[in-house]
Amino acid sequence: MTLRWMIVSGALLAGAAAATAGDKTDIIRDLAGRVGPIVGSALVCRDIARSRIQVIVDKFTAVITEASSNEAGRSDLMQSFDRSVADGRSAMTSGRMDCRSADRQLADLERSIAGPGPSLSAVIAPSSAAAATAPTAAVSVGPPVRGVTDREIRFGISAPFSGVSKELGRKMKLGIDTAFNLINDSGGVEGRKLRLVAADDGFEPTRTTETMKQLYEKDQVFGVIGNVGTPNAAVAVQYALERRMLFFGAFTGANVVRHDPPDRYVFNYRPSYAEETDAAVRYLVKLRRIPPRQIAVFAQQDPFGDSAFAGVAKAFRSLGVNDGAILRLNYQRNTVDVDDAVNQLKAQKAPIKAVVMVATIRAAARFIEKTRDFYPGMIYTNMSTVNSTLFAEELMLLGPRYASGIIVTQVVPAVSGYSSVVLEYKNALAKYFPGETADYVSLEGYVSANVLIQALKRAGPQPDTEKLIDILENTRNLDLGLGTPVSFSRAEHQASHKVWGAALDENGMYQAIELE
Repeated sequence: MTLRWMIVSGALLAGAAAATAGDKTDIIRDLAGRVGPIVGSALVCRDIARSRIQVIVDKFTAVITEASSNEAGRSDLMQSFDRSVADGRSAMTSGRMDCRSADRQLADLERSIAGPGPSLSAVIAPSSAAAATAPTAAVSVGPPVRGVTDREIRFGISAPFSGVSKELGRKMKLGIDTAFNLINDSGGVEGRKLRLVAADDGFEPTRTTETMKQLYEKDQVFGVIGNVGTPNAAVAVQYALERRMLFFGAFTGANVVRHDPPDRYVFNYRPSYAEETDAAVRYLVKLRRIPPRQIAVFAQQDPFGDSAFAGVAKAFRSLGVNDGAILRLNYQRNTVDVDDAVNQLKAQKAPIKAVVMVATIRAAARFIEKTRDFYPGMIYTNMSTVNSTLFAEELMLLGPRYASGIIVTQVVPAVSGYSSVVLEYKNALAKYFPGETADYVSLEGYVSANVLIQALKRAGPQPDTEKLIDILENTRNLDLGLGTPVSFSRAEHQASHKVWGAALDENGMYQAIELE
């Protein structure tokens, strides 16, 4: 705080006692715009004692209470103060202010309050009666933030923890818990531990509203991370948007969480389904030399299948091929009834040499089992959401010839590799969950959680949803050891567009392959 500022504020406050109620309110609103940024910047600095900040907050809250003739007026002035505090935090997190300057400004403000003559004390000294009844503000300056306490930040996950897709939910939660445990062991984020609360929707979208309601109303979570399933996401994201709650890193590549422009509260880590299937088609055409018309699609008949099919159609159009000629072989969601699809494939006169599969583990395995003997040279690809580990185990139960050569597109690097993020993830997984096998789904949960953790660190000691989203939208070229940086912006809420490839060998192990 400069000497000029002290003189100006003193002049403002010297006439406050004689001012009308309306004029005094204007003076205090102006003062809030000057004091708030100092409080906000000081709150970000861990070396500044909170007791010093609390004195300023308490006195300014008392001033607002005395100056306000009703609750609406008090609320309006407190909101002005809160906005100014947020501006001070933003100045610190963006690098426009440093802690040395923040400490100096706070000290100047403290002297101004205590000093003689026209100063802040002209107003920040309400009558003893008013001071006795004035509420004491918390250091957080503003209403409590849902899911945030002095000791923890709670997040939720709505996913299948029962039913045929329960391993997807379990593995996604496992990866997030691994990342949370690792940061918690190093002191958490600004001293707060991160905690994940799980709700089981059984992969049934009809149950997702209740799980989201449980997480929001009963568990009071700050936001959700890692929700599993496309139809489930369609329900969950709408629930989150209506409550302006963070919806982060869902295990789906569907367009329902990828609007243009993006929904403010929805952020994705993974590439879209369209990007995965587009990468698969380009691999088949350009590297395996298969004509587009000899590529079919085996897809679940729901929004999940539709989103991935759109990627195949886009790839066909970019190759100059009419996407209306694509053979789509469907099966019903939550079933393994693939007979109609198999019969439709066998009825084709033109040879089909590759199938892009958009399917769950057992349906995909059953389709391969029923077609492998008829098409021994067929190339099968599937997407990252299949749960690669269980998919390999399912195929190996049928026999090595059913597994060998099966390709899966991935949204994280090879689990068998030695990249920095993979080694870090494996070490943490072994430490916190000994006996668990490293796999692609839990690695995705781990990576996605770390993107969020980095943003939480930048949010400082007083996180809230709007502040965190502003920080996420200004995340550029974050290096997590993936081999490719991740970024967000106001126009882009998807962190990564990189698609990796993996192929099964005769031992049921995935080996990294180049897709381009």
